[in-house]
Amino acid sequence: MNKQSCIRDVADLAQIKRCRDVLSSIQPSTEKLSDVLKLAGNDARLKILYLLNQEAQLCPCDLSDILDMSIPAVSQHLRKLKDGGLVVTQREGKVIFYSLNQEIIPVLLPCFGQLENNNILKVVAA
Repeated sequence: MNKQSCIRDVADLAQIKRCRDVLSSIQPSTEKLSDVLKLAGNDARLKILYLLNQEAQLCPCDLSDILDMSIPAVSQHLRKLKDGGLVVTQREGKVIFYSLNQEIIPVLLPCFGQLENNNILKVVAA
């Protein structure tokens, strides 16, 4: 099968085919999840997502004050999150409020749970 060196005696061809078939069937989902994780993989954006989950909606000024970041820096992160479909906006007068896209919350909740319980340190240290 593969021309690289391998120490196994016999390849399990049925297992290889089964795994390839599974990966092929979930390809669109792996691409989307990978995109979500790339966006959430930035410390500032993860904090923004977490705060939006906690507070339901925040404006860039609120996030700027909370995160001690400039409004333009916060706005850049929000733009990436919006372009990626993770957040949605609602205008009230001159103020634009950001909130989590409801469809993405189930994907992010396990991550937020890890943050709240500080379990991520136990996982990484193990």
